Amino acid sequence: MEDEYARLVWRMNSPRVVIDNRSCEHATVIEIVSLNRHGILLEVVQVLMDLNLIITKAYVSSDGDWLMDGTIQVINVTDCDGNKVRDEGVLKYIQKTLETDVCFLKSIKCSEGLKPIKNHTSIELIGTDRPGFLSEITAILTDFKCSVSSAEFWTHNARAAAIIHVTDQSTGYAIEDPLRLFKIKNLFSNILKDHKNDLRPPNITMSSSSSLSTSNQTQRRLHQMMFADRDFEKHDGEVKDSNKRSHACVLNCNDRDYSVVTLRSKDRPFLMFDTLCSLTDMEYVVFHGTLITRGIEAYQEYYVRHVDGLPMGSEAERQRVIECLEAAIERRVTEGVELELCTKDRFGLLSDVTRIFRENGLRIRRAEISTKSGKVKNTFLVTDVSGNPLEHKIVDLVIGQIGQTTLKVKEHHLVMSPKRPFERARSFLFGNFLKGESV
Repeated sequence: MEDEYARLVWRMNSPRVVIDNRSCEHATVIEIVSLNRHGILLEVVQVLMDLNLIITKAYVSSDGDWLMDGTIQVINVTDCDGNKVRDEGVLKYIQKTLETDVCFLKSIKCSEGLKPIKNHTSIELIGTDRPGFLSEITAILTDFKCSVSSAEFWTHNARAAAIIHVTDQSTGYAIEDPLRLFKIKNLFSNILKDHKNDLRPPNITMSSSSSLSTSNQTQRRLHQMMFADRDFEKHDGEVKDSNKRSHACVLNCNDRDYSVVTLRSKDRPFLMFDTLCSLTDMEYVVFHGTLITRGIEAYQEYYVRHVDGLPMGSEAERQRVIECLEAAIERRVTEGVELELCTKDRFGLLSDVTRIFRENGLRIRRAEISTKSGKVKNTFLVTDVSGNPLEHKIVDLVIGQIGQTTLKVKEHHLVMSPKRPFERARSFLFGNFLKGESV
């Protein structure tokens, strides 16, 4: 009965999507009008991220007093090369997906009790970061005859988190033997333990699933894991980073009972996605917001309330929000050399590659592992063991050992040229708290 009611409400208030390739010179403009609910903006952004689109500007406004519990989202996007989205298939997919509110329909389908075949085992783990972390993990999986089909690995604030999808080498499906899983988990626990600091113990979960998540769904989960692990906290003896790559500020707008969050950081793909993940995990609802980019810099501003309808009530709460937002941006670390491995897949390949990294003093700060149709495409962001930039001769040495046609330094394409005119975002009804910047 509840599902029927939910379907009726959705049909009466289904989102309306307009895609415009004419009004903006440099980007495709997507306008969505829908009911406002907690997390709706993040869901929209995740659909765009799944298509590897880059958000160059965004504006959102919603308030029950003005829009009858509706929300308007205007988002400018480009492809990875900074061009408008011209592919009709992609444009139709965006419109169909956003208008049918695919996240809502999935939640209904999940309640119908379908039980498909479990084709992989998902491993989530988090613990103390150190050199060789990923190498030791993959070595254990190889010893237990587990094939890695996909994985994401992040590090931040001396913590490391990974989501790894594995299959049984002999069957190609999920690992069903509980004793085998128990042994793997015990070995992982020994690797993840921090014998000097018991404040944040390791955490490992294993489960079977019927389908591989998209990369961005996995990254959404990594944000949740690291937030739950409180990676934004500094403990005794840890030195506060005075050269932060992001800066956040929180003020209260008392006349309208909002808290205003502003962020300034280096512009990069997934920036808005990372910020919204943090706000959603902290249970703040975005009523108004904007993202504007200027060359290599990005500015974000959000008018938020907690899900209980109240703004932030104390300085301690405001400080915690600042720390969490800055952590969300810093998790997707960009400093280091990005290496791309493309080759034919074989059992134990990932273990061999990460071992070579470790033996040559390379520290993996972030990794994305994927396998498709017998081919692997793995990306590693690496530094030296202390987190400093690598010498070119070390990089050349590692490439020589693995193969110059197999491992290459990944070329980066600028999403937005610094010469491109800066696009001014719409100002809010309450004024722009970024007006002090030269925009």
